[in-house]
Amino acid sequence: MTDARNTAPEQEPVLGANEDELEAAGVDLTVAEAAAPDREIAVEVGENIVEVRNLTVKFGGLTALDDVTFDIKRGEILGLIGPNGAGKTTCFNAMTGVYKPTSGDVLLEGATIKGRKQHQITRMGLSRTFQNIRLFGEMTALENVVVGLDARHRTSVPGALLRLPRHTREEKSAIERGMALLEFVGIADHAGSLSRSLPYGYQRRLEIARALATDPKVLCLDEPAAGFNPAEKEELMELIRTIRADGYTVLLIEHDMKLVMGVTDRIVVLEFGRKIADAAPEVIREDPRVISAYLGEPEDDVA
Repeated sequence: MTDARNTAPEQEPVLGANEDELEAAGVDLTVAEAAAPDREIAVEVGENIVEVRNLTVKFGGLTALDDVTFDIKRGEILGLIGPNGAGKTTCFNAMTGVYKPTSGDVLLEGATIKGRKQHQITRMGLSRTFQNIRLFGEMTALENVVVGLDARHRTSVPGALLRLPRHTREEKSAIERGMALLEFVGIADHAGSLSRSLPYGYQRRLEIARALATDPKVLCLDEPAAGFNPAEKEELMELIRTIRADGYTVLLIEHDMKLVMGVTDRIVVLEFGRKIADAAPEVIREDPRVISAYLGEPEDDVA
């Protein structure tokens, strides 16, 4: 079997950019400036940006999520944890439009997502990565990011086909901002590589860059450290902190408890589809219900 880490990724021509443009693009932009150069991102911490209210999801006779309520505050990193089958991914999917809730609601800045499709929820400002990577394998890393940026473009299809001046300006801007996002996640050197040929860890980083390209108000990360070695996990923690420092709010599902405890401001714990705890990491670490349900039995209880 070939080791992807030791194999040079396949290179493809990148949109209309030449090598000088790719080398120069994006170096001096923050992630916020790259994703949304015209938007002033609020960084106040405290008020609720997302409100999950009595969220219930049933599949036939199975209740996967049972009357779950919690908030996400603007500017915080919130962890969502629980044992396998606890309802974490179901909650994620219901919040982002993959599943339709049986009852309850999710509000983003006071506006309901109920009845909206996935792309509409993304446009509202709730963007996500997936536990199972979903990149466009035959597109380059840069092209995958530009797809996210294209959602914000104003040029009509005829304008793009005719390559009118507005389209040309937007395309050049997209390349610059796309390169800035790839630089931000640490894979700018692979901008011209097909995404399917990238090492697994780089594909994870590319998913984060593409999600950021949609200009999210809340970035939802579904197990972003899966497949990472310890050094890569440390780099990911720093990346998540930097994303928050640039004015974004983060919702994180992750099984690596060292990462969760080290990067989050607050943690919501689910068990059997119900919320059993909602507190700061240091409180969650000592909560007997959490220790029993997810982290293992307390040492004093071990025979």
